Amino acid sequence: MNANRHETIRLFSKGGTVLGAFAAVHLLFLLLLIPRIVRGGVYGDVDLYRQWAFAGLNEGVWQGVDVPWVYPIGAIFPMVAASIFGSHLYMLGWFLLCAVLNLGALLALKNSRTLRFGWQAAYAWVLLIAILGPLVFSRVDGISAPIVVIGLVLAAGRPAIASALLSLATWIKVWPAAVILALLLATKAKLRVFLAGAAVSAFMVAGVVAGGGAGNLLGFIRAQGERGMQLEAPFTTPGLWQAVLGAGTVVHPNSEIVTMEIRGSLADFVGALMNPLLCVSLALISFLIMAGVRRGADRRELTMVGALALVSAMIVFNKVGSPQFMIWLVAVICVGVAVYGPGWNVPLAAVVSIAILTTLVYPILYVQLFAGLNPGVALLLTVRNALVVLLLGWALVKLSRLARADTKTSTGTASFAAVR
Repeated sequence: MNANRHETIRLFSKGGTVLGAFAAVHLLFLLLLIPRIVRGGVYGDVDLYRQWAFAGLNEGVWQGVDVPWVYPIGAIFPMVAASIFGSHLYMLGWFLLCAVLNLGALLALKNSRTLRFGWQAAYAWVLLIAILGPLVFSRVDGISAPIVVIGLVLAAGRPAIASALLSLATWIKVWPAAVILALLLATKAKLRVFLAGAAVSAFMVAGVVAGGGAGNLLGFIRAQGERGMQLEAPFTTPGLWQAVLGAGTVVHPNSEIVTMEIRGSLADFVGALMNPLLCVSLALISFLIMAGVRRGADRRELTMVGALALVSAMIVFNKVGSPQFMIWLVAVICVGVAVYGPGWNVPLAAVVSIAILTTLVYPILYVQLFAGLNPGVALLLTVRNALVVLLLGWALVKLSRLARADTKTSTGTASFAAVR
């Protein structure tokens, strides 16, 4: 029995096996996309990305420079890169860009000598891509997530490079700023981390200003602030059930950004609380990370748990609840699994469940949710949101223990002295 078990472990730990699984998953999604690609079609938000890319390339109208935009300016780079095969094959270009970045993250997890459980995490990465594929290959979050994985893998030994990559990811989609904050607070190399991130940001800002778009540089912040409570957001759940029961709220389409929002008594009240609660939660988590540093807790663990807490808080206390936000959790948790293995079984199990429920709700059953207010689909979404809150709670408990750690009893501090 033990011999068979060891043989199975040896088989799955081989690099070729996980690469084969990776190739199979990506080939499957490519086959599913081929009918659209042949017709010149796209999937999901990639239609918008194509419009924005070719508005710049063909008409000289650049999002975030010439006109206000919902994304930070760095998001235009992958959108333009995906145009390499032209407008007709734009979906193919986007898919291949996602695949290359996913492969980079897989190799970072599998090949890093600082990761004890790297091959297990590589399988988790492939599994979660398979479950969330409709979102991974159709949202810009699928571009930023593998960059975050690579950045977090490098954070222990090369914090400046990690900071540069995470800053680049932040200028594509804002959420990696939470990971940078965790790294900055926990690392000994604060100056290098800050300067590397500042250099990337300075490059982005200089490009926008040089193009005459200074007034649109932070337009994505204003755009998010004007949004209502989105249908899938965790704190929208009470308002959603009000709508399901016909008790004072309604589902309202926001046609400008193509989302569904909840409007009405409870939803409006909760929406007004989101930004203050988000600020308070981020401040509390930052305080716990700094307290852990002062008590001599493991710096890499503070970075990883702090990143999960901050990213989870950005989802929980957010008016926007887009399904692709779950990709943020995948990136952080896969690296946590690579470092700590079984110690991160709870967040791994939670994120697998979250991914399954997310895909069931969107895209499979989404019409039944917003058009029919189906209580069964609402229940699936409620469970998904409860699991996201559970993840935040797990990270906060873990972080609180690290904040109370004794330097002499804290485990693993010496082994991660490279977080400098």
